[in-house]
Amino acid sequence: MNEQRVSPSPGPRAWLGLLVVLGPVLLVAMDGSVLFLAMPKVSEALSPTVHQALWILDVYGFAVGSLLIAFGNIGDRYGRRKLLMTGAAVFGAASAGAAFATGPELLIAARALMGVAGATLLPSALAVLSELFTEPRQRARAIGVFAATFAAGFAIGPIIGGQLLNSFWWGSVFLINVPVVVLFLVLAPLLLREVRATGTGRIDVLSVVLSAAGILLTVHAVKDAAAEGPAATSTAAGITGVAVLGWFVRRQLRLEHPLIDFSLFRDRVFTIAAVTGLLPLAAWSATAYLGGVYLQSVLGLTVLDAALVALPGAAVLTVTCIVTPALLARIGTRAALITCHFLITAGMFLLLSTDLSDGIGWYVTSTVVAGIGYGVSFSVVADTAVAAVPAERAGSAAAIAETANEIGNALGIALLGSLAALVFRLQGPDLAGTLDETLKIPGLTAAVIGEAKSAFVTGLHAAAAVAGVLHAALGLLALRHLPRGTADDGLDRTGGSRRGAVPGAPDRVGRRA
Repeated sequence: MNEQRVSPSPGPRAWLGLLVVLGPVLLVAMDGSVLFLAMPKVSEALSPTVHQALWILDVYGFAVGSLLIAFGNIGDRYGRRKLLMTGAAVFGAASAGAAFATGPELLIAARALMGVAGATLLPSALAVLSELFTEPRQRARAIGVFAATFAAGFAIGPIIGGQLLNSFWWGSVFLINVPVVVLFLVLAPLLLREVRATGTGRIDVLSVVLSAAGILLTVHAVKDAAAEGPAATSTAAGITGVAVLGWFVRRQLRLEHPLIDFSLFRDRVFTIAAVTGLLPLAAWSATAYLGGVYLQSVLGLTVLDAALVALPGAAVLTVTCIVTPALLARIGTRAALITCHFLITAGMFLLLSTDLSDGIGWYVTSTVVAGIGYGVSFSVVADTAVAAVPAERAGSAAAIAETANEIGNALGIALLGSLAALVFRLQGPDLAGTLDETLKIPGLTAAVIGEAKSAFVTGLHAAAAVAGVLHAALGLLALRHLPRGTADDGLDRTGGSRRGAVPGAPDRVGRRA
Protein backbone atom coordinates (compact mmCIF):
# COMPACT_ATOMS: atom_id res chain seq x y z
CA MET A 1 0.00 0.00 0.00
CA ASN A 2 1.07 3.56 -0.54
CA GLU A 3 2.22 5.47 2.47
CA GLN A 4 0.48 8.82 2.83
CA ARG A 5 2.35 11.43 4.84
CA VAL A 6 0.47 14.42 6.18
CA SER A 7 2.33 17.62 6.95
CA PRO A 8 -0.09 20.43 7.88
CA SER A 9 2.71 22.99 7.95
CA PRO A 10 5.37 22.52 5.27
CA GLY A 11 8.83 23.31 6.55
CA PRO A 12 11.73 25.15 4.89
CA ARG A 13 12.68 22.01 2.95
CA ALA A 14 9.33 22.01 1.13
CA TRP A 15 9.58 25.65 0.07
CA LEU A 16 13.24 25.28 -0.93
CA GLY A 17 12.25 22.18 -2.90
CA LEU A 18 9.53 24.21 -4.67
CA LEU A 19 12.08 26.89 -5.54
CA VAL A 20 14.46 24.27 -6.99
CA VAL A 21 11.69 22.63 -9.04
CA LEU A 22 10.62 25.97 -10.50
CA GLY A 23 14.00 26.35 -12.25
CA PRO A 24 13.42 23.60 -14.85
CA VAL A 25 9.74 24.58 -15.13
CA LEU A 26 10.71 28.15 -16.01
CA LEU A 27 13.23 26.92 -18.58
CA VAL A 28 10.73 24.60 -20.29
CA ALA A 29 8.23 27.45 -20.60
CA MET A 30 10.79 30.05 -21.70
CA ASP A 31 12.20 27.82 -24.41
CA GLY A 32 8.76 27.61 -25.97
CA SER A 33 8.95 31.34 -26.71
CA VAL A 34 12.53 32.55 -26.32
CA LEU A 35 13.14 32.52 -30.10
CA PHE A 36 10.25 34.80 -31.00
CA LEU A 37 12.42 37.93 -30.93
CA ALA A 38 15.61 36.02 -31.71
CA MET A 39 14.55 34.57 -35.07
CA PRO A 40 15.79 37.50 -37.18
CA LYS A 41 19.26 37.03 -35.65
CA VAL A 42 19.06 33.24 -36.09
CA SER A 43 17.97 33.71 -39.72
CA GLU A 44 20.87 36.09 -40.30
CA ALA A 45 23.36 33.59 -38.88
CA LEU A 46 22.06 30.26 -40.22
CA SER A 47 19.96 31.26 -43.29
CA PRO A 48 17.16 28.70 -42.79
CA THR A 49 14.45 28.24 -45.42
CA VAL A 50 10.90 29.29 -44.58
CA HIS A 51 9.85 25.86 -43.32
CA GLN A 52 13.18 25.27 -41.56
CA ALA A 53 12.53 28.53 -39.69
CA LEU A 54 9.08 27.32 -38.68
CA TRP A 55 10.46 23.95 -37.56
CA ILE A 56 13.14 25.70 -35.48
CA LEU A 57 10.34 27.53 -33.71
CA ASP A 58 7.79 24.79 -33.18
CA VAL A 59 9.47 21.36 -33.20
CA TYR A 60 10.16 21.95 -29.50
CA GLY A 61 6.48 22.38 -28.66
CA PHE A 62 5.44 19.37 -30.75
CA ALA A 63 8.02 17.15 -29.01
CA VAL A 64 6.86 18.30 -25.57
CA GLY A 65 3.16 17.96 -26.38
CA SER A 66 3.32 14.58 -28.09
CA LEU A 67 5.35 12.94 -25.30
CA LEU A 68 3.98 14.66 -22.19
CA ILE A 69 1.46 11.98 -21.24
CA ALA A 70 3.80 9.10 -22.08
CA PHE A 71 6.54 10.47 -19.83
CA GLY A 72 3.98 11.08 -17.11
CA ASN A 73 3.25 7.36 -17.09
CA ILE A 74 6.96 6.46 -17.22
CA GLY A 75 7.63 8.67 -14.20
CA ASP A 76 4.80 7.04 -12.29
CA ARG A 77 6.39 3.65 -12.80
CA TYR A 78 10.11 4.31 -12.51
CA GLY A 79 10.29 7.34 -10.24
CA ARG A 80 9.53 11.02 -10.74
CA ARG A 81 12.72 12.42 -9.25
CA LYS A 82 14.85 10.05 -11.29
CA LEU A 83 13.06 11.08 -14.49
CA LEU A 84 13.18 14.75 -13.49
CA MET A 85 16.95 14.66 -13.05
CA THR A 86 17.54 12.64 -16.22
CA GLY A 87 15.36 15.01 -18.23
CA ALA A 88 17.09 18.06 -16.79
CA ALA A 89 20.52 16.68 -17.71
CA VAL A 90 19.44 15.96 -21.29
CA PHE A 91 17.77 19.37 -21.50
CA GLY A 92 21.02 21.07 -20.48
CA ALA A 93 23.11 19.07 -22.96
CA ALA A 94 20.65 19.72 -25.80
CA SER A 95 20.62 23.44 -24.93
CA ALA A 96 24.39 23.56 -25.28
CA GLY A 97 24.09 21.75 -28.61
CA ALA A 98 21.51 24.28 -29.83
CA ALA A 99 23.71 27.21 -28.73
CA PHE A 100 26.58 26.04 -30.93
CA ALA A 101 24.58 24.64 -33.87
CA THR A 102 26.30 25.40 -37.17
CA GLY A 103 23.28 24.98 -39.43
CA PRO A 104 19.48 24.95 -39.33
CA GLU A 105 19.30 21.13 -39.44
CA LEU A 106 21.44 20.81 -36.29
CA LEU A 107 19.42 23.49 -34.53
CA ILE A 108 16.16 21.70 -35.37
CA ALA A 109 17.58 18.41 -34.04
CA ALA A 110 18.78 20.07 -30.83
CA ARG A 111 15.42 21.79 -30.33
CA ALA A 112 13.64 18.45 -30.82
CA LEU A 113 15.86 16.83 -28.18
CA MET A 114 15.17 19.74 -25.84
CA GLY A 115 11.45 19.10 -26.36
CA VAL A 116 11.81 15.40 -25.55
CA ALA A 117 13.64 16.31 -22.34
CA GLY A 118 11.10 19.04 -21.55
CA ALA A 119 8.30 16.47 -21.73
CA THR A 120 9.88 14.66 -18.79
CA LEU A 121 10.05 17.74 -16.60
CA LEU A 122 6.50 19.10 -16.27
CA PRO A 123 4.55 16.03 -15.00
CA SER A 124 7.48 14.93 -12.84
CA ALA A 125 7.76 18.37 -11.25
CA LEU A 126 4.06 18.39 -10.37
CA ALA A 127 4.22 14.94 -8.80
CA VAL A 128 7.27 15.91 -6.74
CA LEU A 129 5.32 18.93 -5.47
CA SER A 130 2.56 16.59 -4.30
CA GLU A 131 5.14 14.87 -2.09
CA LEU A 132 6.53 18.12 -0.73
CA PHE A 133 3.08 19.60 0.07
CA THR A 134 0.69 16.94 1.34
CA GLU A 135 -1.79 19.34 2.99
CA PRO A 136 -4.40 20.27 0.32
CA ARG A 137 -4.49 24.02 0.93
CA GLN A 138 -0.72 24.42 0.94
CA ARG A 139 -0.46 22.13 -2.08
CA ALA A 140 -2.95 24.30 -3.96
CA ARG A 141 -0.86 27.37 -3.14
CA ALA A 142 2.30 25.64 -4.38
CA ILE A 143 0.58 24.58 -7.59
CA GLY A 144 -0.61 28.15 -8.07
CA VAL A 145 3.01 29.31 -7.87
CA PHE A 146 3.93 26.53 -10.31
CA ALA A 147 1.23 27.62 -12.80
CA ALA A 148 2.17 31.28 -12.52
CA THR A 149 5.85 30.45 -13.08
CA PHE A 150 5.03 28.39 -16.16
CA ALA A 151 2.86 31.16 -17.63
CA ALA A 152 5.45 33.79 -16.73
CA GLY A 153 8.12 31.74 -18.51
CA PHE A 154 6.12 31.83 -21.74
CA ALA A 155 5.59 35.56 -21.31
CA ILE A 156 9.14 36.59 -20.45
CA GLY A 157 10.90 34.22 -22.87
CA PRO A 158 10.99 36.80 -25.69
CA ILE A 159 12.04 39.54 -23.25
CA ILE A 160 14.96 37.48 -21.92
CA GLY A 161 15.92 36.56 -25.49
CA GLY A 162 15.90 40.20 -26.52
CA GLN A 163 18.03 41.27 -23.58
CA LEU A 164 20.61 38.55 -24.26
CA LEU A 165 20.78 39.32 -27.98
CA ASN A 166 21.48 42.94 -27.20
CA SER A 167 24.85 41.92 -25.71
CA PHE A 168 25.65 38.41 -26.95
CA TRP A 169 25.32 36.14 -30.00
CA TRP A 170 22.10 34.28 -30.77
CA GLY A 171 23.25 31.05 -29.10
CA SER A 172 23.17 32.74 -25.70
CA VAL A 173 19.38 32.29 -25.56
CA PHE A 174 20.04 28.55 -25.20
CA LEU A 175 23.30 28.61 -23.27
CA ILE A 176 21.62 30.43 -20.37
CA ASN A 177 19.81 27.15 -19.58
CA VAL A 178 23.00 25.31 -18.65
CA PRO A 179 23.84 26.95 -15.27
CA VAL A 180 20.21 26.61 -14.13
CA VAL A 181 20.28 22.89 -14.99
CA VAL A 182 23.61 22.38 -13.21
CA LEU A 183 22.28 24.09 -10.05
CA PHE A 184 19.15 21.92 -10.16
CA LEU A 185 21.17 18.70 -10.50
CA VAL A 186 23.25 19.67 -7.46
CA LEU A 187 20.32 20.64 -5.20
CA ALA A 188 17.60 18.18 -6.27
CA PRO A 189 19.08 15.09 -4.51
CA LEU A 190 19.31 17.12 -1.29
CA LEU A 191 15.78 18.55 -1.27
CA LEU A 192 13.55 16.20 -3.29
CA ARG A 193 12.45 12.66 -2.45
CA GLU A 194 11.54 9.98 -4.94
CA VAL A 195 7.85 9.67 -5.88
CA ARG A 196 6.23 6.67 -7.54
CA ALA A 197 2.66 5.52 -8.12
CA THR A 198 1.25 2.04 -8.47
CA GLY A 199 -1.29 0.67 -10.92
CA THR A 200 -0.44 3.04 -13.75
CA GLY A 201 -0.83 0.42 -16.46
CA ARG A 202 1.36 -0.49 -19.43
CA ILE A 203 2.74 2.27 -21.63
CA ASP A 204 1.52 1.73 -25.20
CA VAL A 205 4.56 2.55 -27.31
CA LEU A 206 2.62 2.32 -30.57
CA SER A 207 0.26 5.06 -29.36
CA VAL A 208 3.22 7.34 -28.64
CA VAL A 209 4.62 6.73 -32.15
CA LEU A 210 1.22 7.21 -33.83
CA SER A 211 0.48 10.50 -32.06
CA ALA A 212 3.89 12.01 -32.81
CA ALA A 213 4.01 10.78 -36.42
CA GLY A 214 0.46 11.88 -37.20
CA ILE A 215 0.99 15.38 -35.83
CA LEU A 216 4.34 15.89 -37.53
CA LEU A 217 3.19 14.59 -40.94
CA THR A 218 0.06 16.74 -40.90
CA VAL A 219 1.89 19.87 -39.85
CA HIS A 220 4.68 19.25 -42.37
CA ALA A 221 2.07 19.11 -45.13
CA VAL A 222 0.50 22.40 -44.02
CA LYS A 223 3.87 24.16 -43.83
CA ASP A 224 5.08 22.83 -47.16
CA ALA A 225 1.87 23.85 -48.91
CA ALA A 226 2.06 27.34 -47.39
CA ALA A 227 5.70 27.84 -48.32
CA GLU A 228 5.84 26.19 -51.76
CA GLY A 229 2.23 25.75 -52.87
CA PRO A 230 0.27 22.50 -53.23
CA ALA A 231 2.35 19.52 -54.35
CA ALA A 232 1.94 15.76 -54.52
CA THR A 233 4.40 15.13 -51.68
CA SER A 234 2.77 17.57 -49.24
CA THR A 235 -0.71 16.29 -50.12
CA ALA A 236 0.38 12.69 -49.54
CA ALA A 237 2.01 13.63 -46.23
CA GLY A 238 -1.17 15.40 -45.12
CA ILE A 239 -3.44 12.48 -46.02
CA THR A 240 -1.08 10.04 -44.31
CA GLY A 241 -0.90 12.22 -41.21
CA VAL A 242 -4.67 12.49 -40.89
CA ALA A 243 -5.00 8.71 -41.37
CA VAL A 244 -2.38 8.03 -38.69
CA LEU A 245 -4.16 10.38 -36.26
CA GLY A 246 -7.42 8.55 -36.97
CA TRP A 247 -5.67 5.26 -36.20
CA PHE A 248 -4.35 6.79 -32.98
CA VAL A 249 -7.85 7.88 -31.88
CA ARG A 250 -9.39 4.47 -32.65
CA ARG A 251 -6.61 2.74 -30.72
CA GLN A 252 -7.15 4.95 -27.65
CA LEU A 253 -10.84 4.02 -27.58
CA ARG A 254 -9.90 0.33 -27.31
CA LEU A 255 -7.03 0.49 -24.80
CA GLU A 256 -7.53 -0.10 -21.08
CA HIS A 257 -4.89 2.55 -20.31
CA PRO A 258 -4.97 5.02 -23.23
CA LEU A 259 -2.56 7.90 -23.62
CA ILE A 260 -5.59 10.19 -24.08
CA ASP A 261 -8.97 9.25 -22.65
CA PHE A 262 -11.21 10.58 -25.43
CA SER A 263 -14.36 9.61 -23.54
CA LEU A 264 -13.73 12.64 -21.33
CA PHE A 265 -14.70 14.87 -24.25
CA ARG A 266 -18.32 13.76 -23.85
CA ASP A 267 -18.46 16.32 -21.05
CA ARG A 268 -19.00 19.74 -22.62
CA VAL A 269 -17.36 21.60 -19.72
CA PHE A 270 -14.24 19.49 -20.06
CA THR A 271 -14.23 19.94 -23.84
CA ILE A 272 -14.46 23.72 -23.63
CA ALA A 273 -11.72 23.74 -20.98
CA ALA A 274 -9.44 21.57 -23.15
CA VAL A 275 -9.96 23.77 -26.22
CA THR A 276 -9.32 26.80 -24.00
CA GLY A 277 -6.01 25.18 -23.09
CA LEU A 278 -5.07 24.97 -26.77
CA LEU A 279 -6.45 28.02 -28.57
CA PRO A 280 -5.06 30.90 -26.43
CA LEU A 281 -1.56 29.39 -26.57
CA ALA A 282 -1.91 29.11 -30.34
CA ALA A 283 -2.93 32.77 -30.67
CA TRP A 284 -0.27 33.98 -28.26
CA SER A 285 2.64 32.05 -29.78
CA ALA A 286 1.78 33.00 -33.38
CA THR A 287 1.30 36.70 -32.71
CA ALA A 288 4.34 36.87 -30.43
CA TYR A 289 6.55 35.37 -33.13
CA LEU A 290 5.06 37.39 -36.00
CA GLY A 291 5.02 40.49 -33.81
CA GLY A 292 8.73 40.11 -33.09
CA VAL A 293 9.48 40.03 -36.82
CA TYR A 294 7.13 42.99 -37.36
CA LEU A 295 8.81 45.16 -34.73
CA GLN A 296 12.34 44.47 -35.98
CA SER A 297 12.07 43.87 -39.73
CA VAL A 298 9.15 46.17 -40.57
CA LEU A 299 9.43 49.00 -38.03
CA GLY A 300 13.21 48.72 -37.77
CA LEU A 301 13.49 48.45 -33.97
CA THR A 302 16.58 46.95 -32.39
CA VAL A 303 16.10 43.64 -30.62
CA LEU A 304 16.39 45.43 -27.25
CA ASP A 305 13.75 48.00 -28.17
CA ALA A 306 11.48 45.21 -29.45
CA ALA A 307 11.87 43.43 -26.11
CA LEU A 308 10.91 46.62 -24.26
CA VAL A 309 7.82 47.04 -26.45
CA ALA A 310 6.78 43.46 -25.62
CA LEU A 311 7.34 44.00 -21.88
CA PRO A 312 3.94 45.55 -20.93
CA GLY A 313 1.99 42.64 -22.39
CA ALA A 314 4.25 40.11 -20.68
CA ALA A 315 3.94 41.92 -17.35
CA VAL A 316 0.14 42.07 -17.59
CA LEU A 317 -0.04 38.37 -18.49
CA THR A 318 2.12 37.39 -15.52
CA VAL A 319 0.26 39.56 -13.01
CA THR A 320 -3.08 38.26 -14.29
CA CYS A 321 -1.93 34.67 -13.71
CA ILE A 322 -1.12 35.56 -10.11
CA VAL A 323 -4.35 37.42 -9.27
CA THR A 324 -6.78 35.19 -11.18
CA PRO A 325 -7.22 32.59 -8.39
CA ALA A 326 -8.43 35.34 -6.04
CA LEU A 327 -10.61 36.78 -8.82
CA LEU A 328 -12.34 33.44 -9.34
CA ALA A 329 -13.74 33.57 -5.83
CA ARG A 330 -15.68 36.70 -6.88
CA ILE A 331 -16.78 36.03 -10.45
CA GLY A 332 -16.62 32.24 -10.81
CA THR A 333 -14.89 30.09 -13.39
CA ARG A 334 -17.70 30.30 -15.96
CA ALA A 335 -17.46 34.08 -16.19
CA ALA A 336 -13.66 33.87 -16.32
CA LEU A 337 -13.66 31.35 -19.17
CA ILE A 338 -16.14 33.41 -21.19
CA THR A 339 -14.42 36.73 -20.55
CA CYS A 340 -10.92 35.50 -21.43
CA HIS A 341 -11.94 34.58 -24.97
CA PHE A 342 -13.56 37.94 -25.70
CA LEU A 343 -10.54 39.79 -24.29
CA ILE A 344 -8.23 37.80 -26.57
CA THR A 345 -10.58 38.51 -29.48
CA ALA A 346 -10.35 42.24 -28.76
CA GLY A 347 -6.57 42.02 -28.53
CA MET A 348 -6.32 40.23 -31.88
CA PHE A 349 -8.55 42.76 -33.61
CA LEU A 350 -6.53 45.67 -32.18
CA LEU A 351 -3.50 44.18 -33.92
CA LEU A 352 -5.24 44.76 -37.26
CA SER A 353 -4.56 48.49 -36.90
CA THR A 354 -0.79 48.09 -37.20
CA ASP A 355 0.78 49.33 -40.43
CA LEU A 356 4.17 49.95 -42.03
CA SER A 357 5.01 53.05 -40.05
CA ASP A 358 2.72 53.44 -37.03
CA GLY A 359 2.21 50.25 -35.09
CA ILE A 360 3.99 50.36 -31.74
CA GLY A 361 1.07 51.83 -29.80
CA TRP A 362 -1.42 49.42 -31.37
CA TYR A 363 0.92 46.50 -30.72
CA VAL A 364 1.35 47.37 -27.03
CA THR A 365 -2.40 47.91 -26.56
CA SER A 366 -3.12 44.60 -28.30
CA THR A 367 -0.72 42.62 -26.13
CA VAL A 368 -1.98 44.23 -22.91
CA VAL A 369 -5.67 43.54 -23.64
CA ALA A 370 -5.02 40.03 -24.92
CA GLY A 371 -2.55 39.45 -22.06
CA ILE A 372 -5.36 39.73 -19.52
CA GLY A 373 -7.29 37.07 -21.43
CA TYR A 374 -4.23 34.84 -21.75
CA GLY A 375 -3.45 35.11 -18.05
CA VAL A 376 -7.00 34.15 -17.07
CA SER A 377 -7.09 31.19 -19.46
CA PHE A 378 -3.67 29.86 -18.37
CA SER A 379 -4.78 29.96 -14.74
CA VAL A 380 -8.19 28.27 -14.94
CA VAL A 381 -7.89 25.58 -17.61
CA ALA A 382 -6.35 22.74 -15.60
CA ASP A 383 -8.57 23.31 -12.57
CA THR A 384 -11.71 23.50 -14.73
CA ALA A 385 -10.78 20.34 -16.63
CA VAL A 386 -10.10 18.41 -13.43
CA ALA A 387 -13.25 19.66 -11.70
CA ALA A 388 -15.41 18.63 -14.68
CA VAL A 389 -14.74 14.90 -14.34
CA PRO A 390 -15.03 12.26 -11.58
CA ALA A 391 -12.14 12.17 -9.13
CA GLU A 392 -10.81 8.85 -10.41
CA ARG A 393 -10.31 10.35 -13.88
CA ALA A 394 -8.71 13.61 -12.75
CA GLY A 395 -5.20 12.50 -13.72
CA SER A 396 -6.23 11.90 -17.33
CA ALA A 397 -8.11 15.22 -17.44
CA ALA A 398 -5.15 17.22 -16.17
CA ALA A 399 -2.75 15.45 -18.53
CA ILE A 400 -4.95 16.38 -21.50
CA ALA A 401 -5.09 20.00 -20.32
CA GLU A 402 -1.29 20.17 -20.06
CA THR A 403 -0.88 18.54 -23.47
CA ALA A 404 -3.35 21.01 -25.01
CA ASN A 405 -1.18 23.88 -23.76
CA GLU A 406 1.98 22.53 -25.37
CA ILE A 407 0.34 21.47 -28.63
CA GLY A 408 -1.42 24.86 -28.82
CA ASN A 409 1.89 26.67 -28.47
CA ALA A 410 3.34 24.69 -31.38
CA LEU A 411 0.20 24.71 -33.54
CA GLY A 412 -0.05 28.48 -33.36
CA ILE A 413 3.27 28.89 -35.12
CA ALA A 414 2.72 25.91 -37.41
CA LEU A 415 -0.77 26.82 -38.65
CA LEU A 416 -1.15 30.57 -38.12
CA GLY A 417 2.51 31.08 -38.99
CA SER A 418 1.99 29.07 -42.17
CA LEU A 419 -1.06 31.20 -42.99
CA ALA A 420 1.10 34.33 -42.70
CA ALA A 421 3.78 32.68 -44.86
CA LEU A 422 1.16 31.79 -47.49
CA VAL A 423 -0.09 35.40 -47.63
CA PHE A 424 3.50 36.65 -47.94
CA ARG A 425 4.18 34.21 -50.78
CA LEU A 426 1.03 35.25 -52.65
CA GLN A 427 1.29 39.02 -52.14
CA GLY A 428 5.02 39.62 -51.75
CA PRO A 429 7.61 40.27 -54.46
CA ASP A 430 8.26 36.50 -54.79
CA LEU A 431 12.00 36.81 -54.31
CA ALA A 432 12.32 34.64 -51.17
CA GLY A 433 10.15 32.70 -48.76
CA THR A 434 10.35 35.08 -45.78
CA LEU A 435 10.59 38.79 -45.16
CA ASP A 436 14.04 38.51 -43.57
CA GLU A 437 15.37 36.48 -46.51
CA THR A 438 13.95 39.03 -48.93
CA LEU A 439 15.48 42.02 -47.13
CA LYS A 440 18.94 40.41 -47.28
CA ILE A 441 18.90 40.38 -51.10
CA PRO A 442 21.27 43.12 -52.32
CA GLY A 443 20.15 45.93 -54.60
CA LEU A 444 16.46 45.99 -53.68
CA THR A 445 14.55 49.13 -54.61
CA ALA A 446 12.45 51.02 -52.07
CA ALA A 447 9.31 49.87 -53.90
CA VAL A 448 10.24 46.18 -53.58
CA ILE A 449 11.12 46.60 -49.91
CA GLY A 450 7.80 48.30 -49.29
CA GLU A 451 5.96 45.54 -51.15
CA ALA A 452 7.65 42.87 -49.07
CA LYS A 453 6.93 44.60 -45.78
CA SER A 454 3.33 45.26 -46.79
CA ALA A 455 2.83 41.57 -47.65
CA PHE A 456 4.22 40.54 -44.27
CA VAL A 457 1.91 42.93 -42.40
CA THR A 458 -1.04 41.55 -44.38
CA GLY A 459 -0.01 38.04 -43.31
CA LEU A 460 0.22 39.18 -39.69
CA HIS A 461 -3.27 40.66 -39.96
CA ALA A 462 -4.63 37.45 -41.50
CA ALA A 463 -3.24 35.34 -38.64
CA ALA A 464 -4.59 37.76 -36.02
CA ALA A 465 -8.01 37.92 -37.66
CA VAL A 466 -8.35 34.12 -37.79
CA ALA A 467 -7.25 33.83 -34.15
CA GLY A 468 -9.71 36.56 -33.14
CA VAL A 469 -12.64 34.93 -34.94
CA LEU A 470 -11.86 31.52 -33.40
CA HIS A 471 -11.75 33.02 -29.91
CA ALA A 472 -15.01 34.88 -30.47
CA ALA A 473 -16.64 31.62 -31.57
CA LEU A 474 -15.30 29.75 -28.55
CA GLY A 475 -16.45 32.56 -26.24
CA LEU A 476 -19.98 32.29 -27.67
CA LEU A 477 -19.92 28.50 -27.25
CA ALA A 478 -18.81 28.90 -23.64
CA LEU A 479 -21.55 31.49 -23.04
CA ARG A 480 -24.17 29.12 -24.41
CA HIS A 481 -23.02 25.73 -23.16
CA LEU A 482 -21.21 26.27 -19.85
CA PRO A 483 -23.70 25.77 -17.01
CA ARG A 484 -23.84 28.42 -14.33
CA GLY A 485 -21.69 27.48 -11.37
CA THR A 486 -19.10 25.68 -13.52
CA ALA A 487 -16.23 24.70 -11.23
CA ASP A 488 -17.09 27.58 -8.90
CA ASP A 489 -15.24 27.51 -5.58
CA GLY A 490 -13.30 24.45 -6.71
CA LEU A 491 -16.26 22.08 -6.38
CA ASP A 492 -16.84 19.12 -8.61
CA ARG A 493 -20.22 17.97 -9.91
CA THR A 494 -20.92 15.96 -6.75
CA GLY A 495 -20.21 18.90 -4.45
CA GLY A 496 -16.96 17.49 -3.08
CA SER A 497 -13.98 19.76 -2.73
CA ARG A 498 -11.53 19.49 -5.58
CA ARG A 499 -9.39 22.50 -4.75
CA GLY A 500 -5.82 21.38 -4.25
CA ALA A 501 -5.94 18.50 -6.72
CA VAL A 502 -2.59 18.16 -8.39
CA PRO A 503 -2.75 18.47 -12.18
CA GLY A 504 -1.07 15.49 -13.76
CA ALA A 505 -0.91 13.63 -10.46
CA PRO A 506 -4.16 14.05 -8.49
CA ASP A 507 -5.40 10.90 -6.82
CA ARG A 508 -1.88 9.46 -6.83
CA VAL A 509 -0.46 9.45 -3.34
CA GLY A 510 3.30 9.72 -3.44
CA ARG A 511 5.46 7.37 -1.46
CA ARG A 512 9.12 7.55 -0.66
CA ALA A 513 11.31 5.12 -2.55
